[in-house]
Amino acid sequence: MSLLRRIFTPLLMGVVLHSPAYAEEHHQQSASFKAKSLTGQITMLQGKGGNIGILSGEQGVLMIDDDYQHMTPALQQALTEFGGEDKLTYIINTHWHGDHTQGNLHFGKHAQIIAHDNVRHRLLTSQEVKLFNMKTEPYPEHALPSITYQKALTLHMNGETVEIVHLPGGHTDGDSVVFFRQANVVHMGDHFFNGFFPFVDVQNGGNVSRMAKNVGTVLDMIDDKTIVIPGHGPVSNKAELAAFKAMLEGTLAEVKAMRVAGMNLGQMQVKGLSSEWDDWTDGFLSSQVWIGILNSSLEKP
Repeated sequence: MSLLRRIFTPLLMGVVLHSPAYAEEHHQQSASFKAKSLTGQITMLQGKGGNIGILSGEQGVLMIDDDYQHMTPALQQALTEFGGEDKLTYIINTHWHGDHTQGNLHFGKHAQIIAHDNVRHRLLTSQEVKLFNMKTEPYPEHALPSITYQKALTLHMNGETVEIVHLPGGHTDGDSVVFFRQANVVHMGDHFFNGFFPFVDVQNGGNVSRMAKNVGTVLDMIDDKTIVIPGHGPVSNKAELAAFKAMLEGTLAEVKAMRVAGMNLGQMQVKGLSSEWDDWTDGFLSSQVWIGILNSSLEKP
């Protein structure tokens, strides 16, 4: 089965189930999670949607994002390694997209959900991602963030200082990046797709230029020993995050130059990007789709 079919078949199924799901899926097909221990207390879980971060300890479990709704049984099983879902204390939604929030429909009955103000607003209302023809209906009250913030929020839990920071207008209008200060770990949400072109939801407040700026802000806040959890892709580091920023800036500059030369979107997509960025197509977005996102970002500065 081709990569695109592996991406889009579950997405279309997700629309039938409930889903605001869209084309961000690139993990394994089976309904299970792969766990990677990062520190004594922090683990990354990879399922089908966005990467999940787990902080565990005597005060309970904090979970960053909770995948698609149909992955809930597998996530329940994965949580048994940390004492089970009854140990859940907090869930952080890094943004509103369904591959990061549909688990709220179940796990919101067990824990308080934390997110930026705009995430609650979007989950309260009908939403759409036109690029993938995906629509979502409002979430029920128990699946909505009950704790929201505007700029930053700090939690103290299991001996860890957890700083939740809003970086505006990058992937969406409600993105959070989560820092574990003692462990020197950061969860980027969808401000980082490790190794391939990202989906940037320009329609719903995202912008490639601002994403690059926000990634630069994070780079100034971490060091070479920081463990970086991307929204999608394998666990990473500062050097790979810097390479991602360089790709965002470099491809944006190429599209901007083509626009200045008077090319329309179709002409830009035919010409394509320089071969420097070929390795970044090893994900789910073609260069042509990425050029469209870049062009949209330049139309909505």
